[in-house]
Amino acid sequence: MSITPAVIEIRNLHKSYGQLEVLKGVSICAEKGKVVSLIGSSGSGKSTLLRCCNLLEDSQAGDVLFRGEAVKWAGQGAHRHPADRAQVTRFRTNLSMVFQQFNLWSHMTILQNVMEAPLTVLKRDPKEVEALARKFLDKVGIGNKADAWPAQLSGGQQQRAAIARALCMQPEALLFDEPTSALDPELQQEVVKVIKDLANEERTMILVTHDMRLAADVSDHVVFLHLGRIEEEGPPEQLFGAPKSERLKQFLSATIAA
Repeated sequence: MSITPAVIEIRNLHKSYGQLEVLKGVSICAEKGKVVSLIGSSGSGKSTLLRCCNLLEDSQAGDVLFRGEAVKWAGQGAHRHPADRAQVTRFRTNLSMVFQQFNLWSHMTILQNVMEAPLTVLKRDPKEVEALARKFLDKVGIGNKADAWPAQLSGGQQQRAAIARALCMQPEALLFDEPTSALDPELQQEVVKVIKDLANEERTMILVTHDMRLAADVSDHVVFLHLGRIEEEGPPEQLFGAPKSERLKQFLSATIAA
């Protein structure tokens, strides 16, 4: 029986900015249809790890694999970089990222924002892309905002537009980098609902979040990063219900108290 490779796999990844070592040999795996959440305090390496998954950051050592295919590297250490730009483009088109800041183009309508990447990157048929874009705008609950400009939308609506934009690429996996942290609590819930709906559809996702309730609700696997290493990982009921690491206990105590 053949074993399907993970959609995303990171093996023993090391990443430094000059003398500052941010990731110190981290390994994670996101199987098809599973949600992996990365939690930890600021500076623990969560967002850097996510950006390395999408090759937005170059790492100095370790492997990044997409569906079992490893990134080809050139150079060593601080000079290491992807050797095959076509491979990078292919990986990225299958890994859509949703950022903390919505990054919508202000000079385009919401519909145009959602359609842009499939048209320019994938060279898809405009009518097909428009139908898909409208479908995903409906899915995230802002189908009636297709002709609006980003400045006319609330933060929660803009973030939902960014999620629709990511979905319109029809990626193998979605990567979320603190998708609710720029929003006030009421608007956060709009975005949380969309993420929960996507998790219920068994979409492959890696989620960096400070929202412990969201991580507990949607994750199949939770990774707690501390000072660039995995301090503890496992199913959410274990990490949130019976944490073993003293550092994780402190972190959860402080987070819940806040």
